Amino acid sequence: MQFRSVILAALLVAAPTGAFADPVADFYRGKQLKIIIRAAPGGNYDLYLRLLARHIVRHIPGNPTAVPMNMPGGGGLTSLNYFDKVAPHDGTALTMVTQTQPMDQALDLDKSGIDMRALNWIGNMSEENLFLVTRRASATRTLEDARKRETTLAATGAGGSEVILVSILNQFLGTKFKNIIGYRNSPEMNLAMERGETEGRITTNLRALFASHANGPAGFNVVVQIGVQADKDYAGVPLLRALAHGPNEQLVFDFISQTMALARPVAANDGVPVERIAALRRAFDATMKDAEFLAEAKQQDLDISPWTGEELQKTVTDIVNTEPAILEQIRKAIEIGSTSERRKK
Repeated sequence: MQFRSVILAALLVAAPTGAFADPVADFYRGKQLKIIIRAAPGGNYDLYLRLLARHIVRHIPGNPTAVPMNMPGGGGLTSLNYFDKVAPHDGTALTMVTQTQPMDQALDLDKSGIDMRALNWIGNMSEENLFLVTRRASATRTLEDARKRETTLAATGAGGSEVILVSILNQFLGTKFKNIIGYRNSPEMNLAMERGETEGRITTNLRALFASHANGPAGFNVVVQIGVQADKDYAGVPLLRALAHGPNEQLVFDFISQTMALARPVAANDGVPVERIAALRRAFDATMKDAEFLAEAKQQDLDISPWTGEELQKTVTDIVNTEPAILEQIRKAIEIGSTSERRKK
C-alpha cells in the first residue's frame, strides 16, 4: 500500500500537463483575443465590446489578453469581412454582428456572403428596443405628425437597421421618414440632430442620447419603439408590433421586432473547435453576472439583458429560415418604402 501511494504521488507530480491538463486553458494561455468592432470609437458597439473585452478574459480558461480593434465602414461589412476572411478561425476572434445581418441574409440583401447560421454565437449582451426619436424642436412628435410631413433621420450606411426600419414604417404605416446616410457612429448622429442637419435618429440607447443633451429627456420626442415587448420605462410610446392591421402585417412586424431584439449579438467564427466555443459561451455567461462588469455597465448607462449563446444560435437560425411568403412581403416593403440621401459634408 505504501509503495502504491508513493508511485501515485510521483505520477501526480510528474504529469501536471498530461492527463490533468486543460487543453482550452493551454490554448488560450499567452494568446491575444481580437475583439473586432464594427464602428468608430465612442458609439454603442464600441462601448459594449470594450466593456466585454475588459472582463470576459478573466473568465476564459488561460486568461488571454483582449485586443479591441475598431474597423468602421460599410454599415458593418468592413469588420465582418475582416472577421471572416482575415481573422483566425480558432477561437481568438470575437465580433458584435450588426443586428440586421441575419435578416439581410433571409431577405437576400446580404453583401457579405457569410451564412449567419454557420457562425458560433456566443451570446447577446442586450435585448434593448429600438426607438425612433426626434429633437424637441421638430414638428414631428408623433407617428401622425410623421404621416403628414417629411422628417429627416441621421443614419449610418445603406445596410443599416435604420434604412430597413424606415422602409417598413413608410410602407405599412404611411409615414414620410427620410434617412440621411453617411454618419459613422452615434456621437456623429447626435451632433447632426443638435446642429439641425437632421430632425431625429433611431437608437437603442436612450439614456446615452439623453445624457448628451443639456435638457436630457425633455430635449427629445420618442415617436415609436420596436421590440418584442414595450420597454417598461416607455410603456406609453407606441410599440410597432401593436400597430399591425391584420394577420399578414402582424407577421411582418413580428419578424422585424424579433430581429431588432438582437441588439448586441456576439459571435466567433465558424470552424472553431466545439470545446473552445463551449468555454467562450460559459465565459460570456459568467461575465454577464460579474459584479465588476455590471457595475461598470451601470456607470456607462449600458443595458445588460443577456441571452445565452444557445438561445442566440436558435434565434438567428429561425430568422434566416423564415417562411418565403413573409420574406417576400418585407422585400416589397423595403423596395417601395425606402428613401435615403447621402449627407452633405
